[in-house]
Amino acid sequence: MLDLPFEVRPAHEQSGDSSEADGLIALVGFAGASVVGTGSLRCSAPLACKISGRFLMTEFPGVNSEVLDAIGELGNMIIGNFKVAAEELLGPLALTIPTVIHGRNFSTRTLSGEEWVVVPVACGDDCMDVKVCVQEKPAVRRPLPANSSRAADLVLNT
Repeated sequence: MLDLPFEVRPAHEQSGDSSEADGLIALVGFAGASVVGTGSLRCSAPLACKISGRFLMTEFPGVNSEVLDAIGELGNMIIGNFKVAAEELLGPLALTIPTVIHGRNFSTRTLSGEEWVVVPVACGDDCMDVKVCVQEKPAVRRPLPANSSRAADLVLNT
């Protein structure tokens, strides 16, 4: 679809410890009856601009809102494909809205400490990491009320 020279490299596991990064990371959560998880796509700013340029048929000299949106959509597509395949084993899953973070020298960390499956994808001299972390769903205490003002009160008073 992007007409870029992608090469999928061997997958490996990574602990939930924090990892420092530069560039962009798109995060997409998913949840089902018995599992919760997160998928992510991390790449450098130049690769994000190249990919976004192919998506939108234009050039991007730097990261802007269109690049952030394109990488969010790519993360949504990739993790969405994972979701469809995983549903055969895990049952129905729902996705969250993608969140994209951009910057230099930022850290990400999974609080649960679970293992991530990492699939590096080379594109020329650059690389994009696609990661997925799945864990059993923790016990749910109580659902938030449907009334949005009541839910906001709960958030603000927590």
